Amino acid sequence: MTPRAARPSPKKRFLTLVPAALAGIAAGCAAISLAARAREYCDAGAEPGGRLELGLTLLPLTMAFGVVALLVAFLLDRQPVALQLGTVLLVLAGLTVLYFSVRGTLDGYPGNPEKCGPDNVPPWWPGWLPA
Repeated sequence: MTPRAARPSPKKRFLTLVPAALAGIAAGCAAISLAARAREYCDAGAEPGGRLELGLTLLPLTMAFGVVALLVAFLLDRQPVALQLGTVLLVLAGLTVLYFSVRGTLDGYPGNPEKCGPDNVPPWWPGWLPA
């Protein structure tokens, strides 16, 4: 049986949990912004960019991303700081892409066919990422 790692100091906890929470909040804002930009570009949604709908989800989404980031950082509490924050960033990037594919591209919504296809994925979105 391997020995357990020592409990992290309060300073290490502060240096990992605070940046993780801030990164989660920033990722939530980036996900909303990305979805609004895609909707506005493709003219998909009831209003330009879906600002009202996405604006109403801004606070809950940023809070949820922040909580997920804190949870991931807390679960990896006994790991090195670089591993903790790297994992947090990977999870947040995955959540941002997931949010974009679910709420940013309104598949089947009658958008502008000259700019985007019927799936409302803008041409600037990388093809290798899901949408």
